[in-house]
Amino acid sequence: MTDHRDADDPAATARILPGPSDPSDTRAALHVQEEAVRIASELIAIDTSNYGDGSGPGERKAAEYVAALLDEVGVETELVEAAPGRSSLVARLAGRDPGRPGLLWHGHLDVVPARREDWQVDPFAGEIRDGYLWGRGAVDMKGADAMMLALIRSWAQAGHQPPRDVVVAFLADEESGSVHGSHWIVDHRPDLVEGCSEAISEVGGFSVTVPGRTGAPERLYLVETAEKGIAWLRLVAEGRAGHGSMVHEDNAVTRLAEAVTRVGTHRWPVRLTPTVRRLLDELAEVTGVPYDPADPIASLDALGGIARMLGAVVRNTANPTRLTAGYKTNVIPQQATAEIDARFLPGYEHELYDTIDSLIGPGVRRETIISDVALETEFSGPLIEAMITSLQDEDSGAHVVPYTMSGGTDNKAFSTLGIIGYGFTPLLLPPGLDFAALFHGVDERVPVEALHFGVRVLDRFLDSC
Repeated sequence: MTDHRDADDPAATARILPGPSDPSDTRAALHVQEEAVRIASELIAIDTSNYGDGSGPGERKAAEYVAALLDEVGVETELVEAAPGRSSLVARLAGRDPGRPGLLWHGHLDVVPARREDWQVDPFAGEIRDGYLWGRGAVDMKGADAMMLALIRSWAQAGHQPPRDVVVAFLADEESGSVHGSHWIVDHRPDLVEGCSEAISEVGGFSVTVPGRTGAPERLYLVETAEKGIAWLRLVAEGRAGHGSMVHEDNAVTRLAEAVTRVGTHRWPVRLTPTVRRLLDELAEVTGVPYDPADPIASLDALGGIARMLGAVVRNTANPTRLTAGYKTNVIPQQATAEIDARFLPGYEHELYDTIDSLIGPGVRRETIISDVALETEFSGPLIEAMITSLQDEDSGAHVVPYTMSGGTDNKAFSTLGIIGYGFTPLLLPPGLDFAALFHGVDERVPVEALHFGVRVLDRFLDSC
């Protein structure tokens, strides 16, 4: 990996946060890690629930909170709104080498809703309990936003510059298709991210503990280099309205139910993309257990709870999620609708749509609610090398591997500007933690020490990339 630092520039070689084995680990360095936890708690306490229908509180209050934190240390920001209250915030940190392409570092401020009665704690209190920070957004992704903010503030206070320009963006609406967030910026304010060639964001760099060849535990760190495409679909069936007591063969509800059943029970074929093959090869190398290409999901069981997420990246998926029809029990409606959350692998978009069209049959039409691209990039190059080195500097036993994310991120929108995106929000997680279940789940929480670890790794990474 090329070292872009200037050895004659003291500011260029200064470390903001020494590693855990460094005897110069000071209270100031610990303060940055603790500040990340404090900021995360305060961000969680700002309800930015995204209901997907425009009825939520929006992101403006959170964006103004972020702006105040950055203004306090002299970092200029720009707040933009796609609609009233749907706010994103962007800042550009000047690098030591302005001739290099910039790095986009982005996170989203919105969260999915949460009901207090379902949780052990108030989901919007940001409570610390048993070594964990609890609350909606602790994992997805206000904890990551807080790591960004704590580091940016520490750099600004120390007068430290990254090797190249870093554009930081705190975005709206990621949890509902990014229409009012990253896609709006791409369509209306691409100048805010001009000059950036690569991006890092959520859901990558976290650890998964697996049994090694000798039976001793080994830690894999999964970096997201690919993600499935999104196809949120609406199926519409038309029929003849009538009285519910009569014989009625032209029934929209029946026609729709049959179509939904065919889609929801379809067994999609296994497709191993390059990223998935690389992950399976790396997993086999670490564990000593080869995988069966005809049944790769069995090999993924070694990854514990995260296997549920990765089990969806060996095939396309289409899950019915909503049904709507009628207004009274004894009235046969003339229309019935269903919504489908479909996701396609890189290179298999046409297979998804063609298959669904063949499954729904006549008398049912398909409409698109939201669609977005699938992404895949190589697990190589200077940025990947910097990720590997920064993780191994903090955890000498780290095995860093690529993976495909079953969901999606704002990297999709920025890819249309030619920006290559990765998921890299490092977290060292306890072996028994079911990390996948925490995304959008009840009792979402993140270990405090995992946030500390992430701040240290990101500091090393951003000072070397």
